[in-house]
Amino acid sequence: MPRIPAIALLSLALGNTLPALAGDVDRWELPIAVKTLDNGLTVVVSEDRSAPVVGVSVVYKVGMRLEPKDRTGFAHLFEHLMFEGTPNAPEGSFDKVITGGGGRNNGSTRPDYTNYIEVAPVSALEPILWLEADRMTTLDFNEKTLKNQQDVVKEEIRVNVKNQPYGGFMWIDIGQQAFQKWENNHDGYGSFVDLENASLDDVRAFHRDYYGPNNAVLGIAGDIGAEEAFRLAEKYFGKIKRRETPPRPDVSEPLNTEEKRITQADDLAQVPAVAVAWKIADRGSPDQAPIAVLAEVLAGGDASRMYQGLVKGKEMSLNIDHLFGLTGPFEYNGPTLLTLFALYKPNVTSDALIAEMDAQIARVVADGVSDAELGRVKTAMLSDWNNSMESLLSRADTLAIFQALWDDAQVANQVPGWIEAVTSDDLKRVAAKYLTAANRTVIDRKPKAMLATEAAAKQEG
Repeated sequence: MPRIPAIALLSLALGNTLPALAGDVDRWELPIAVKTLDNGLTVVVSEDRSAPVVGVSVVYKVGMRLEPKDRTGFAHLFEHLMFEGTPNAPEGSFDKVITGGGGRNNGSTRPDYTNYIEVAPVSALEPILWLEADRMTTLDFNEKTLKNQQDVVKEEIRVNVKNQPYGGFMWIDIGQQAFQKWENNHDGYGSFVDLENASLDDVRAFHRDYYGPNNAVLGIAGDIGAEEAFRLAEKYFGKIKRRETPPRPDVSEPLNTEEKRITQADDLAQVPAVAVAWKIADRGSPDQAPIAVLAEVLAGGDASRMYQGLVKGKEMSLNIDHLFGLTGPFEYNGPTLLTLFALYKPNVTSDALIAEMDAQIARVVADGVSDAELGRVKTAMLSDWNNSMESLLSRADTLAIFQALWDDAQVANQVPGWIEAVTSDDLKRVAAKYLTAANRTVIDRKPKAMLATEAAAKQEG
């Protein structure tokens, strides 16, 4: 949940640079250097001299999945509190230092990590590192800032969920229905009751337990060499003491064995919508890249099979899209869903729509995907990947995230090869294994008036 629009930040012109070409003209490799300081902080650097700009990301290995029980939304609340200042840098210091020099900063909370990102002229790098090290050391813990940010988060929930049609049901509610363990199925945005019950002791404990250097990765991409970046990391972060981190709970879950269907009423929606979700492969599985490609084949834009079949062809739905919860297909470290989301026409039933989805999936299982279609999808995916890596902000963040989740930032150089290696047989295999009715969770979200009309019709019948 970002503090400012992430899309606007990630497209910042300052972050766009050209990548260095590798020996293979069809693929380029990111320069990546990694060092772990004595206190456990891992530093990842990608040198790029094409502009006097740096992207910086500090990723902490804690997110919604590890927040305290009965404190839903706490990881997100804490992300906001990280911008409320320290004894050395009062509230507003981040914005003043970074935006005053022409840069931008942001933060977001995901299931398995929380990241804090900046992009700015390279001359601002040392002030940025000082600020990040300062809030890693301590925060200004007080009742006023806690109450203020509790109210801010509650208002964000009102604006983004409660007062929006569909209310994020395709990533909030669907996970609550599909997963069994609390770590995976609670609402990461948080309930108002849980948010209000968060105390200063909770905040202090969370910072102590999860915001130490040994539970963090610092990513730097841009106009600086690796050795100089390591020196600066040591200068600003090296004296911060490592802190014990609670043992990670077992969050693993098997695939589901029985379909689950839920119908929900929506006070604000004008047309019905459906979210269809399947549990997918664990991080690091050989099936992970094929699932990412399959998602694009099925619902990756106007040329995808679902769009051509459900939207343009049979005109059953108004749109079709896919998502991996709040993450990307390579940025998770626990049970995750591939979800298809569609608004559909009121004269169409959700059963009919899902039957057509099943038919599209069955065609992949039976016949696979042609070389031409697979080539088109891979080309689009690789283009999107390379474009994102041209942004110094996105590159620093991706490298830090991969180091945090995979313990290997070099995964960023492996993803393109994984995508290129996916075959039609791979798609047939993963579609047959994961996209089954037994492993499926469905939420049919209908306008409240539509449900009332349907109920009245049944009574009359």
